Amino acid sequence: MKLALFDLDHTLLPIDSDFEWGQFLCRIGAVDAQEFARRNEGFFAQYQAGTLDPVEYLEFSLGTLASFPRAKLDDMQAQFMREVITPAIRPAAKALLQQHLDAGDLVAIVTATNHFVTKPIADALGVEHLIAAMPETTADGTITGKLLGTPTQGAGKVTHTKAWLEKLGKRLEDFESSHFYSDSHNDIPLMSVVTHPVACNPNAALTSHAAAQGWPTIHLFND
Repeated sequence: MKLALFDLDHTLLPIDSDFEWGQFLCRIGAVDAQEFARRNEGFFAQYQAGTLDPVEYLEFSLGTLASFPRAKLDDMQAQFMREVITPAIRPAAKALLQQHLDAGDLVAIVTATNHFVTKPIADALGVEHLIAAMPETTADGTITGKLLGTPTQGAGKVTHTKAWLEKLGKRLEDFESSHFYSDSHNDIPLMSVVTHPVACNPNAALTSHAAAQGWPTIHLFND
């Protein structure tokens, strides 16, 4: 059997679902747009400077979710899917996923964005397995605002992917081949442990690294 792993934002989607979710909440008046933008810009500046604390950022995002009853969250999420995500899903991305699914590969999305935002996206893309940042929830599904476990980004993607495979009784080495498609240099740790890393719509840093390593580059969209 073969393994095919995919990053989500700017890889399978031409947008960042995490950022777009925040923009959507501001647009529908669900959060204080000015305060939310101030916090978000601060985190973005830290990200650019390489000083972002991923747990602090995720708990900011999850804290926003915790301020709504679950039923209200689900309604907003359905609207978000209709208005933002579904129009952004491109045939080329679905075709690439389908190519691996039709070949009988084990397919998973591995994303740093939280599970609440990304699970319906994975479903819409026809991908059963999702490795994402997990929000802590109560017994009735209410999101508490805390992160469960550790972030699924950078080297954390390797840790979480191996743990997921272990639950399936498998290891990376058990697969005939393993692909990982990503747009970002932040994913170099996971790209470096699969047999077939693919730079997909890569940013400048990953473009340079992929060229140096002889990794293939593909483009699913031009935006």
